[in-house]
Amino acid sequence: MTTNNDVELQHRILQFLERYPTEQFKSKELARRLGIRDESTYQQFKQELRFLQDKGALLRYRGKKYGYRYVPEVVQGTLRLVKTGGVVAILDSDVEVFIEESDIDSAYDGDTVEVTLYPQSTKQKVRDKIRKGKVTRVLEHSSRTVVGILEKVRKQYRVIPDSKNLTQEIFIQSNELLGAHAGDKVVVEIVPKNKSHALPEGKVIEVIGKAGALSTELQSVAREFHLPLEFPPEVIHEADTLSSAIPQDEIHRRQDFRNLLTFTIDPEDAKDFDDALSIELLPDGNYLLGVHIADVSYYVREGSALDIEALKRGTSVYFPNGVIPMLPERLSGNLCSLRPNEDRLAYSVSMVVSPRGAVKEYKIEQSIIQSKRRFTYEEVEELIKQDKKGNKLSQKDAPFISSLKMLYKLSNVLTKNRLRKGSIDFETAEVRFRFDETGKPSEVEKKIRLESHRLVEECMLLANRVVARHIGLPKPEQQVQPFLYRVHDAPDPQRIQELALFVKKFGFSLNVEGGVSSKELQQLLNQVKGSEVENVINGIVLRSMAKAIYSDHNIGHYGLAFDYYAHFTSPIRRYPDLIVHRMLKRYSSGIAPSVREELRRRLPAIAKQSSDRERLAMEAERAAIKVVQIEYMKNHLGDEFQAVISGVAPYGIFVELNDSLAEGLIHVRDMMDDYYGYNEKQYALVGRRTKNIYRLGDAVTVKLVRVNPEQRQLDFMLVSKE
Repeated sequence: MTTNNDVELQHRILQFLERYPTEQFKSKELARRLGIRDESTYQQFKQELRFLQDKGALLRYRGKKYGYRYVPEVVQGTLRLVKTGGVVAILDSDVEVFIEESDIDSAYDGDTVEVTLYPQSTKQKVRDKIRKGKVTRVLEHSSRTVVGILEKVRKQYRVIPDSKNLTQEIFIQSNELLGAHAGDKVVVEIVPKNKSHALPEGKVIEVIGKAGALSTELQSVAREFHLPLEFPPEVIHEADTLSSAIPQDEIHRRQDFRNLLTFTIDPEDAKDFDDALSIELLPDGNYLLGVHIADVSYYVREGSALDIEALKRGTSVYFPNGVIPMLPERLSGNLCSLRPNEDRLAYSVSMVVSPRGAVKEYKIEQSIIQSKRRFTYEEVEELIKQDKKGNKLSQKDAPFISSLKMLYKLSNVLTKNRLRKGSIDFETAEVRFRFDETGKPSEVEKKIRLESHRLVEECMLLANRVVARHIGLPKPEQQVQPFLYRVHDAPDPQRIQELALFVKKFGFSLNVEGGVSSKELQQLLNQVKGSEVENVINGIVLRSMAKAIYSDHNIGHYGLAFDYYAHFTSPIRRYPDLIVHRMLKRYSSGIAPSVREELRRRLPAIAKQSSDRERLAMEAERAAIKVVQIEYMKNHLGDEFQAVISGVAPYGIFVELNDSLAEGLIHVRDMMDDYYGYNEKQYALVGRRTKNIYRLGDAVTVKLVRVNPEQRQLDFMLVSKE
């Protein structure tokens, strides 16, 4: 008969072995580790060991050793190759599994794979944030295409991948070159591996052009990130057959805002305009703010070829010299673009907002509008300045100045309210290029964040928030409705702890006791504002935070300090906004329970696809900007630049140029005045003899000495430290 003591001892044995799942113990060692000293208890302990062995609860090895019986856990996910191996993002989870290079087997970047997880000790479960495993099966191959430079080594051809995460060269048979020559940038398809060859094998399926040429390198970015440059014929056909005439019955069933003074404010080079604004001062002193968004959902019907392609793309991708749109030009630049003096279908959020920024009431309606003017941000900024100076405005501008002044005043109030409640206001530096008649970059400048940018941003944030609360906030006796939110989780405490230690070295403070609110992070950003390390610390704060994603489960938006938030205002360029428009229509007209459940079932996959495509687009845009920066720098070899140290490593210093934001490396071998060693605690290189210190955030003058467009690298030499 089993007693409570027996059960307790069995539990202690299994609990201990689980803490050390990869180790084996002899019975006496196991007893000693469990604190069993007297003979009678030891005999009972041996009896329980045999019982657990017979039951199959533990394993007995040669040499009379015992160990934990690990039941392999098998998961599925998408493999992403990195420099040290691979990372598998587990499906329907935020957990990632690291795969050693030797455990990847025949899988390749982008493949859907089955992974067997390795056991973890109790210490590892607490310490390690990432699991480890081994690829046991490839469930679905990705496109298996790689972009790189074709090289000839003796009589063999190899492709050096552009992606820094793909560390292996790809072997190409001489009959699989498709006419490519050494030095060409090519697209290679990975083929089943020949066991006699150590390298992955492939065949050239496209010759892009000569490596290093700007057009070749930008096309390479698109191919590297598998961005579709052309729309399928059925999508173009569907777009071309859409009528530009708006049916009268459609006009009659919508709210008619065509007589309202609405206008768009966009970048100078914008091709599509999906949001317009209007504002009126009401007799009671409140504002009637209108945010009018292109009604893409009228044209892009669910399940259509346009819809399927839009979901596949997820978002428009913006390169310095053009855009890879989510929707064909017929829609993005014409039917759905809120062009001036043309009737356009819209979705309008009309909000009564108090002078203190509180939304008193609102309406969300399908509408028809006619924008009266297309403004650029710079034009609005100049108009506001001219009005402040008391200058007389032109006949063309005068009708709009009252609206712009009200929007300017209200947006300032909304900004202050947001920041007071804990919203983080990042000042991320961006660059803008101007191109000559040959398509090459002739000028580069930092984008300046204007008050007109903030004016538009605050109106969009408010509309997005109102829409999210309208659906997400449960009404009395109403179940929570399925919806697509824009969410942002709180940062990982360990990362915030590391951030606090980092900024302390520069004289700034971040109190991490009891967790860190978004308000406290904003206070840190206020501390560093205007300092030499502002850009560096802003970037590190940003990397310390979780990534904002799309989700059907609302957890709020940490960075904005909003309890409900969604994307509603850019349906021409973002698929989630299109989904939100459709859901608003469904809920306003009444939704059947079966349709609601179908939505609930489909939304997680839509959220994941949208989040994945957004991440991919951001990576591609960064790569394209780097390509153009390097092309611009080709003409500046030997020139000197003001820069800031943006990173320090044992092999050198990374610097970011103040004007173009181009980043490059000063290698330690080029620092000729001393031997420099890496001081990890100081984030610095320190001269052994001179004791010169070069640390993160230091201002320096540098000279450009090498440009490598094929590898997207710039090398500098140090001239002086400021």
